[in-house]
Amino acid sequence: MNVSAARRGGLSPRRRQQISRGVQYAILVIVAAVLAALADWPAIAQAFFNLDVAAESFPDLFTVALKNTVIYTLAGFVVGFALGLVLALMRLSSVAPYRWIAVVYIEVFRGLPALLIFLMIGSLPLAFPDFYLPGGVYGMATLGLGVISAAYMAETFRAGLQAVPRGQMEAARSLGMPYMRAMVSIIIPQAIRIVIPPLTNELVLLFKDSSLVLFLGVTAAQVELAKFGNDQASTYSNPTPILAAGLTYLLLTIPLGYLARRLEARKGGPRT
Repeated sequence: MNVSAARRGGLSPRRRQQISRGVQYAILVIVAAVLAALADWPAIAQAFFNLDVAAESFPDLFTVALKNTVIYTLAGFVVGFALGLVLALMRLSSVAPYRWIAVVYIEVFRGLPALLIFLMIGSLPLAFPDFYLPGGVYGMATLGLGVISAAYMAETFRAGLQAVPRGQMEAARSLGMPYMRAMVSIIIPQAIRIVIPPLTNELVLLFKDSSLVLFLGVTAAQVELAKFGNDQASTYSNPTPILAAGLTYLLLTIPLGYLARRLEARKGGPRT
């Protein structure tokens, strides 16, 4: 086919693809050069890369904001993990009411915006004057992130449990092992290994959702990264702290995302 195209004076499909790709690259370079030429670099540096303003964010950016963000995320993940696993088991239960409860919970909390859930949790003391969660804002943040992530983790766990071959349970029951013991000792550990990559992705999403804690009315000692960056930007009338907070998010989300991709690739590779 290439020989025929050459004899007709035409181009082969591969050559046309190479030319098309080269034109696209050239357009991208031209656009980048034009944007670079038009940009006001001194103004950009003053607005987003002001080192004097950035220095004022340290060490509280790490010792307060990042620490709180990690606490909120991990606490919410633990609650979501435990509750999500229970919901997944209920969803697969042979008892109809358990299935109905799990389905309603999952559909409701996956359908509601996370912001609305946090606003509702923050309003609980108004509806129930005697209502109190241990830890105050930390407890409410854990509850909010936990109930949200549980709805998504439940579906992840359900997929993992269904991915375990049925022969595993049948073999355990044939040896006289009770159903719950077989589930806890054999099925659930295998399911957790299967769903580790998507759970890592859920941890990344939860890490970003922790920014919603600001709607619970946090103090200066309870701020997370997004709230801290916004407060600092307002104090100094400069958005550099927001950029610093964003870069701090990336310090954790990028490695976690890379880990999730590696785990998925390893899981999808050949088994020995």
